[in-house]
Amino acid sequence: MRAVHSVLIAAALAASIPAYAQQTRIEDRLTASEFREAGLGKLSEAELARLNALLARGASPGAAAAAPDVETRIAQAREEGRLEAQGEPRAGLRPVDSREPIVSTLPGTFAGFARGREYTLANGQVWRQTDGASIAGARGQDIGVRIRPGFMGVWWLQIDGYNTQAKVERVR
Repeated sequence: MRAVHSVLIAAALAASIPAYAQQTRIEDRLTASEFREAGLGKLSEAELARLNALLARGASPGAAAAAPDVETRIAQAREEGRLEAQGEPRAGLRPVDSREPIVSTLPGTFAGFARGREYTLANGQVWRQTDGASIAGARGQDIGVRIRPGFMGVWWLQIDGYNTQAKVERVR
């Protein structure tokens, strides 16, 4: 008899946990327009689940001091969403640079690749080599270059007439 009561109590608790979790979901707390205006529609399922877990933790006893912090974060998220919708860069982030390939020349003498070396193009851009690529015996005056974007924000510099390319980052 005691085992039956334990099973019934466990089943009742298990059934009540999803109902409690449902009440703390952000989707249920906000109207559809508030949810959209806050920029929360851009969150992935995993990010939304994490937010709901944080809110559920904030709804527990003893977390009343954390509640203003959560509301502050939601207000910040709303403001970032508003700025993004208007096309303004978010605070702390620089605007995205163009991902178009660059064709120019290196005025003056070219003495090959070397890690940390800076290359000033004829258009005024300065690029620094970030890898250890090298070109044996490459020398020249006013050599043509191509800088093209790669995967995940990487840029590659290639000298006309050579197949070797060096990973570079823009300095200015």
